Amino acid sequence: MSFPGKAFRDRADAGRALAERLRHYAGASDLLVLGLPRGGVPVAYEVATALSAPLDVFVVRKLGVPGRAELAMGAIADGGVRIVNRSITEPLRLSDAVVEEVAAQESVELVRRQQAYRAGRAALDVTDKVTIVVDDGLATGATMRAAVAALRAQVPRRIVAAVPVGARSTCAELGAEVYEVVCVRSPIMFQAVGQWYEDFSPTTDEEIGAILARTQPPSEAPGAG
Repeated sequence: MSFPGKAFRDRADAGRALAERLRHYAGASDLLVLGLPRGGVPVAYEVATALSAPLDVFVVRKLGVPGRAELAMGAIADGGVRIVNRSITEPLRLSDAVVEEVAAQESVELVRRQQAYRAGRAALDVTDKVTIVVDDGLATGATMRAAVAALRAQVPRRIVAAVPVGARSTCAELGAEVYEVVCVRSPIMFQAVGQWYEDFSPTTDEEIGAILARTQPPSEAPGAG
């Protein structure tokens, strides 16, 4: 199926469209939504709001090919999880040493973001929970797979990968690793996530912090009590 023009106005619009595809989870007491920063968090906010579910951030860092940072050769996530995309590294003859160097750099940023986004708050416990992991799109899928691998170690009841748009082959492959993949648009011709958004402006750390602050229970808001 072809979609003339852009599929979504912005990430909020994409999140509302995604939430419609996830309505069967609405109101479940064992449900939570995790957004992958940066771009997945505003999408996840709309999903969590529509489903009346708690929202948290799950920090994952893409490992970009040196000189071609937007091309993912892998990803790292909390818990020491590392995913390497051999279909990228081998044709480009990228050594393990190159991957290790980029991973070390990204590990520093991963820790920084965890501290910045949480502002001292503990992560939500995913144990025995239906956990919906949201990003703004799937290209190679390395970031989502790293998140799924890290979350699996925390023993959630189910992991659902949810995105507004993704490469058809990536969505299909990811289906073997999670309970369900929900992808609003899965075009055959797919070059980049941003091509499906009218506004794909970068999401800032400040925006993520503000979103997470809005979703806190009143008793946990800064200065409460």
